[in-house]
Amino acid sequence: MFRNIGIIAHIDAGKTTTTERILYYTGTIHKMGNIDDGNTTMDWMPQEQERGITITAAATTCFWRDHRINIIDTPGHVDFTIEVERSLKVLDGAVIVLCACSGVQPQTETVYRQADKYHVPRIAFVNKIDRLGADFDRVIGEMRDRFGSNAAAIVYNDGAEDNFKGLIDIINNQYIQYHDKDGMEFERLPLPPEFQAKTDEYRHELIERLSEVDDELMELFINGKQPSKEQLMAAIRRTVIDSKFIPVLTGTSLRNRGVQLLLDAIIDFLPSPLDIPPMKAYNPDNKEETIQLKADDNEPPMGLVFKIASDKYVGKIFFTRIYSGKFIPGKNYLNSSNGKLEKIAKIVIMHSNKQEIITSASAGEIVAFVGLKESKSGETLCSEEKPAVLEGLKPPEAVVSLAIEPKSKADQDKMGTVLRRFLDEDPSLRVKFDHETSQTIISGMGELHLEIIVDRMKRENNLDVSVGRPEVAYKEAITKKVTGVVGKYVQQSGGRGKYGHVVIDVEPGEPGSGLVFVDKIKGGAIPREFIKPAKEGIEVGAQNGVKAGYPVSDFIVTLVDGSYHDVDSDEISFHLAGKYAIKEALHKAGSVFMEPIMSLEIVVPEDYMGSVIGDLNTRRAKITELGNRGKLKTARADVPLAEMFSYANALRSLSQGRATFTMEPSYYAQVPNSIAQKIIGDRQDPEGGGSVAKV
Repeated sequence: MFRNIGIIAHIDAGKTTTTERILYYTGTIHKMGNIDDGNTTMDWMPQEQERGITITAAATTCFWRDHRINIIDTPGHVDFTIEVERSLKVLDGAVIVLCACSGVQPQTETVYRQADKYHVPRIAFVNKIDRLGADFDRVIGEMRDRFGSNAAAIVYNDGAEDNFKGLIDIINNQYIQYHDKDGMEFERLPLPPEFQAKTDEYRHELIERLSEVDDELMELFINGKQPSKEQLMAAIRRTVIDSKFIPVLTGTSLRNRGVQLLLDAIIDFLPSPLDIPPMKAYNPDNKEETIQLKADDNEPPMGLVFKIASDKYVGKIFFTRIYSGKFIPGKNYLNSSNGKLEKIAKIVIMHSNKQEIITSASAGEIVAFVGLKESKSGETLCSEEKPAVLEGLKPPEAVVSLAIEPKSKADQDKMGTVLRRFLDEDPSLRVKFDHETSQTIISGMGELHLEIIVDRMKRENNLDVSVGRPEVAYKEAITKKVTGVVGKYVQQSGGRGKYGHVVIDVEPGEPGSGLVFVDKIKGGAIPREFIKPAKEGIEVGAQNGVKAGYPVSDFIVTLVDGSYHDVDSDEISFHLAGKYAIKEALHKAGSVFMEPIMSLEIVVPEDYMGSVIGDLNTRRAKITELGNRGKLKTARADVPLAEMFSYANALRSLSQGRATFTMEPSYYAQVPNSIAQKIIGDRQDPEGGGSVAKV
């Protein structure tokens, strides 16, 4: 039976090290790698090995207790959050790794919310219990406070920091004693009497929290009866699968302690593909009609392409989660998202960057297809006889932009080809050509994200580019509703003419909603074949706002009326009519500038707290929370990204290098008028050092 799991956490919590130990103890690898040495199995990219961070989600397979575990090790850095998002979308369970010293950190909260969004059951592993400042109980308290999660320990530690000695299994009432450095030799001993009282406390809390969400345990608890080991484990499994409870384990992956207990918990408590509710798909011709997908090989085949990677030997690799039926190499399948037929050349199981060819892929598996031509991330593959579409991916908003151009004219076409490949692989990357400055602008999730893109251009494609300085990815938004806006394209110059005519209403939408298009054409005022070109024209028009050419987002366009000519109307005419209509509407709807606001957390010694807060106040920051973490002070704030470039150097100077910070995109907010005027001025005169840098 399968377990499809992800390892998720804040950067530097120990995800990749934990995955490395899992592969070692399951016999998949025979030598443990180390992040500092740059030789771990899952961090195979040169950029990952040099920086000691995970950049791309890597998949692998291992076996434990006669179960196959498909693992995806995800990045912890916020710039690569799309990798976590698309992995969680297809996984059945997750292990959330927390640092015993740092506890719940900003990106921990982000990945937790992402797991909530996709209803992914999870267990928690509090890592680094041997580190200075480690506090197991404090981390569980933070999980309850920050996440609102119903969490309780099933394993706790004997000692912490330098005094860490072993682990206590609360369910089995046993002491886990290790005998060797690699953690391969350990034994389960009867619990020493001095630990019994504390273990009983943890066990009572475990039963109490389970009884709040499980009827069977509630009945035992009310009647004062102690559940058996089997009843307790069954209750944990039920409540974990229902996402009502999170069991918490602890250990230290780097020192090889506690990982086997984590593996047992993955098998015992996380769901198999048969345990999760059936995935819903919808009829491509009628989105109201839903279809329940059973994890059954006898059902029609249905899979979601959730990630695309490039391999120098076989070309593109399409990571796919199979939800029903069976896929076989050499057969044709329908991409129901775009209506095109695809032929699978071969199917492989990935072991990080290595491949194992298999003869078929069954329901519940995560595999990779080779040979597809027309598929992209978030698209559905299915049988031609029973087409259906799974919900795709919604990429996050880009917040940082960079101007690039090739160093030689000969590389112009090559750069376009390379960027198209990167766009296929990375839905969070944006590319546009700025006609005002004749530059290619790439936009992404942060400075590191774009730095890696430029580095990959050089290393993987031998393409050198000149690079401008990073800039804020501003947006434009509308402030009021306008109705009855007309867009018309008419051209008559002898022979067949051109005619397109649309009428639209435009109004502000929900934050983060992007552009929502609503078709309310009745009575055939515009033929069906011209609706899509009109929509595409509106989308193109919205890419360059009317204030300073930034993309317009978070608004609703309703197509309410229009007209056509039997002979002169065509798709191009309606595309242009839609484009003209949205430009006119944006002029009337009161466009404003929007800027990305970042969620910032700083950890700093008390002596420097005043200086750090004073500096934040000069950066238009809004302090949202002050707190303590052991002997250190913490501050949380919302701050405009525009004020935070090169902040690492400033913070280092303010704290003599003793403070750290993490930052992630939070929301967009309107730019103050005085700053908006400067942005407009800089756009009109880029040499002034404004938002579009000269390369």
